Amino acid sequence: MQQWALEVLTPSDRLDLDRIRRYTQMMTHTHPHAPVSTRALRYSLVATFAYVLVTLIAGIRAHSLALLSEAGHNVTDLLALLLSWVAVFIQTRPPSATKTFGYHRAGVLAAFVNALTLVAISFYIFYEALMRIRNPVVVHPKTMIWVAVVGVVMNGAISLALYRASHDVNIRSAFIHQMGDTLSTAAVIVGGWAILWTGQTWVDPALSIGIACLILWSSYGIIRETLNILLEGVPHGLSADHIADDLRRIDGVRDVHDVHVWSIGSDTHALACHIRIDDITMSESQVILRQVNEFLASSCKIEHTTIQLENEDCGVAHGCVIPIAPARRQEQLKGSR
Repeated sequence: MQQWALEVLTPSDRLDLDRIRRYTQMMTHTHPHAPVSTRALRYSLVATFAYVLVTLIAGIRAHSLALLSEAGHNVTDLLALLLSWVAVFIQTRPPSATKTFGYHRAGVLAAFVNALTLVAISFYIFYEALMRIRNPVVVHPKTMIWVAVVGVVMNGAISLALYRASHDVNIRSAFIHQMGDTLSTAAVIVGGWAILWTGQTWVDPALSIGIACLILWSSYGIIRETLNILLEGVPHGLSADHIADDLRRIDGVRDVHDVHVWSIGSDTHALACHIRIDDITMSESQVILRQVNEFLASSCKIEHTTIQLENEDCGVAHGCVIPIAPARRQEQLKGSR
């Protein structure tokens, strides 16, 4: 019976049906990238926890402050990954009566907090590097190198897994976190070899300063993107003026105004606007509305729209139709007579 019903639908009706299905899945079901993101974060949590234990034990045995600092730094990474994992779990919850858009902003908030911790870590690295330049610390370069090699392999694998799942800004912030760790751990290897061959201990803090600058630059991009979403700014790559100009080119659209474009989540955009049309029938106006939605979905990747159609030729207070309340009163008066 359902198959027969679909066969008699017109192509435009099928497009509307497909759009409704995509939007319903987006708002009521789990995020399409959630299983991949959850799996990548789960493996990352286990691997990071194991590396924290390795660096902690190696740092105690080798009396290496650098390795102990690396262990403490990875504890912050462990907390950041845990925050991202919790956020992915929360944002996949369906909408409710009080959270009609769902929990898409949970991942954005987690990304914002992660970026702020990266900024704090960068300034802490600056401070520690300056202290070590002024007061050099005796380290065990061979132990540093071997433990750092393990760290590069582990952090590199975690970064690759997160990169493949970095469709969401929350996962992307965790990826930048781990990528910064990979580079900093690689710098430990370079610094260990330099100290081993030259005996110059200033190499390690100098490399740390360069890596801190890189982490700070990456964090700025995440903070800017998340703040734009939280403040309901226009998504990156879109322009409200350009969208309005494109909509005006659709047949039947006379004018477009009060255009608002924002992001519900990192990859879920929404639009609300007023469109003026001629005094036409409702079925004709639905054709225009369908064309508008098809353009927004195909060209702008905007699935959630709230569009108010206005009549251009109506200048009376109640529009071109008789208000419902006065019409009912007239019928009541006729009935009483």
